[in-house]
Amino acid sequence: MIDLSLLSDGGMPWLDASGRASHLVLSTRVRLARNLRGRIFGLRNSPKEREAILTEVLAATRDTPQLAEAMLIRLDQLDRNDRELLHERHLVSRELVGLEGGGDVRAGAGLLVQNRVGVMLNEEDHLRIQGLHSGLALEAAYAEVDALDSELGQRLAFAFHPQFGYLTSCPTNVGTGLRASVLIHLPGLVLTKEITKVLQGLSQVGLTFRGLYGEGSEVVGNFFQLSNQTTLAKSEVDLLDHLGKMVRQIVEYEEQARHILLRDAPAIIEDKIWRAYGLLRHARSLPVEEAMNLLSGARLGVGLGLIPDVTMYALNKLLVYAQPAHIAALDAGGPALSRSDINIKRASYIRQALTSGHDKTP
Repeated sequence: MIDLSLLSDGGMPWLDASGRASHLVLSTRVRLARNLRGRIFGLRNSPKEREAILTEVLAATRDTPQLAEAMLIRLDQLDRNDRELLHERHLVSRELVGLEGGGDVRAGAGLLVQNRVGVMLNEEDHLRIQGLHSGLALEAAYAEVDALDSELGQRLAFAFHPQFGYLTSCPTNVGTGLRASVLIHLPGLVLTKEITKVLQGLSQVGLTFRGLYGEGSEVVGNFFQLSNQTTLAKSEVDLLDHLGKMVRQIVEYEEQARHILLRDAPAIIEDKIWRAYGLLRHARSLPVEEAMNLLSGARLGVGLGLIPDVTMYALNKLLVYAQPAHIAALDAGGPALSRSDINIKRASYIRQALTSGHDKTP
C-alpha cells in the first residue's frame, strides 16, 4: 500500500481552511498544460515514448528548487485502490489513474508532489503542472505554478506556436494552457432555488461548473467546482481576474441566501442542520452520497455559527477520508469489503472523528 504519510500533510495542505473565504471556498487549483517539443502528443504516443518523456522530465526536476525533493509516484505500478486514494485526495485526474473506460493506466503515468505543487506526467498532455491552495487564492496558486513552469521551461523545450501559444492535445487548452478552478460550497443558493440561475449565468460569461471531483463527476453535497472554459486569446492574468470576480460575486450571493434563510425560515434551517449533524454522530450505516449531503448540512451549520466545537478543517478532512478508497484502506490487508461493509465502516469512522479530536490527521 502506498505510504501517503511521506507527503506533507498527506498531500492535502489545502484542507486546512486557512485561505480567504474558506468557510465557502474549500480550495483553489491552477493547472498548466504543457507538451515537449518534438514528442508525439499523449493521445497517440507509445509506451516507449511515454517512458522517454518521464525520464526527460525527471532529469529536469533534479535541480528545480520547487521539485528537488518531490515524491515520485509511478501510477502504472500501483493497484486500483491506491490510485483511487490519490484521486480522492484531488492529486490526480480520473484519466491519469485509469478510473475511466477500461480502467487501464498508461505506461509512464506518474505524479510528482512537493508541498502545494505537483506535476501529472503522461496524462492527456505530457505535463500538467498544478498548484492547490486552501480557500480563494487564485493569485497565490498561480504564482507558485508560474514559477515552476519557468523553472522547467529553462530545462525543457515546450511545444509552442508564436500565434497560438502553448500547444495541447485538446484544442480548448491551446494558448495559455491554463485551467483555474475553485471548489465552493453553495447550500444557501440550492435551498433558495437560485442555483440554476447562477450556474446558467456562468456559462454565459465563459465559465463552467463540475462536481466535487471535477470533469466527469456529479454534483453532490452542494459542492461545485467552477473553472474557466477556454484558454486561447486571453492572458493568464485576464483569465484569473475574470474567474476571481465571478467567484467573489457568487460568494456574495451565497452569503445573501444564507441570510435570507435564517431570516425567513430559521426553525426549518436549524432543524435541517441539526438533523444532518445528528445522523453523522449516530448513524450506523452511511452510503457515500448520503454522507456527503450530511456533511454539507453540518458544514452549513458550522459556517452559520450554529454548531460549536467542530472546525471546518475537521469537516474538510471528512469529505476526503469518508470516500470509498479511504474507508477500504482502513482494512488494508484484510478481505475485500462489500459495499454494505464500507457503509458501516464509514458511519463508524465519522462517528469517531466527530467524537474525539477533530484536528489530527487520521
